[in-house]
Amino acid sequence: MTLETKKNAFIELGKFLSQFSEAENTQKKDVLGNAVFFDSFVDLIHLSQSHNGWYTPEQVYYAVQSWTNALTAENLNTWLNAYDFTNVKPKKIALILAGNIPLVGFHDFLSVLVTGHDVLVKTSSNDQHLLPFLAKYLIHIAPELANKITFTEGKLENFDAVIATGSNNTARYFEYYFKDKPSIIRKSRNSVAILNGEETKEQLIALGEDIFRYFGLGCRNVSKLFVPKGYNFDAFFEAIFEYQDIIKYEKYANNYDYNKAVFLMSNFKLLDNGFLTIKEDNSHASPISSVFYEYYENLADLEKRLDSEADNIQCIVSNNLVKNSVAFGQTQQPKLWDYADNTDTISFLLIT
Repeated sequence: MTLETKKNAFIELGKFLSQFSEAENTQKKDVLGNAVFFDSFVDLIHLSQSHNGWYTPEQVYYAVQSWTNALTAENLNTWLNAYDFTNVKPKKIALILAGNIPLVGFHDFLSVLVTGHDVLVKTSSNDQHLLPFLAKYLIHIAPELANKITFTEGKLENFDAVIATGSNNTARYFEYYFKDKPSIIRKSRNSVAILNGEETKEQLIALGEDIFRYFGLGCRNVSKLFVPKGYNFDAFFEAIFEYQDIIKYEKYANNYDYNKAVFLMSNFKLLDNGFLTIKEDNSHASPISSVFYEYYENLADLEKRLDSEADNIQCIVSNNLVKNSVAFGQTQQPKLWDYADNTDTISFLLIT
């Protein structure tokens, strides 16, 4: 199976996904497999919340549209043209996937297949349906993939390398259990934003997207703000008021009530707008419905600190205040070449 054949299968998948949005699901005549898969995928999107209460149709549609934007010929070529695939010896790569946000493991799945390996997938109990459905679509488009894709609910066996994603606690288990296998072990990470008080209202509204998308459950969600001494949060709260409807979702509201109560009982000073609390705290990892903040005095010193903490940080959002920062509102729109934990998955797979 050639690289072009594999790329074309994923391009067709991108075209299929392009038919689905929160505003409207519309069949396109030139999309392959609609007779078999279109209605079933609509049903799956709306059933996803029954499988995982955080997977609302809005959030699943957003994930689908993100992959629609990524799976184009231009993006796949830009990404893959940087690598040499000529000497790949196909192996079986095991994936242990997270389930915090919809299709969070799709990039690893794509990377394994496009490099010519076979994939053995153990999905998270929180996301057991979306990826297997897309795999069935790919096999329908390119039947040669049938022997290259396996899903398992049991113990992983007979594989050559592993990519595993989990918490810091599970990562220690993975590192021990897979010590004799080539591996990428991903741990918990968080994203931060740096403000200087000169952000426009539009940028702060976009920052709300980085905070609230997927209810803040992703490693690319901003959970910590760095602000200059004396920073006034009024403009921030005014901008993010656009996201007030998030409190209408029961699971989020329950977390808001619980975490706010815990903070207040501990006599922490809070700023609160009725759907988000912000608390001064040195940690990067804030609970759902809360964002931590910390004051800084010197940007150069802050950048050095964040460099030293790079293993705990997924994204840094700012208005170009530090190198390699992500623009406001863009954390949940990574490019194919924006690797999780800054670990080049394709390079790992090519030398495994």
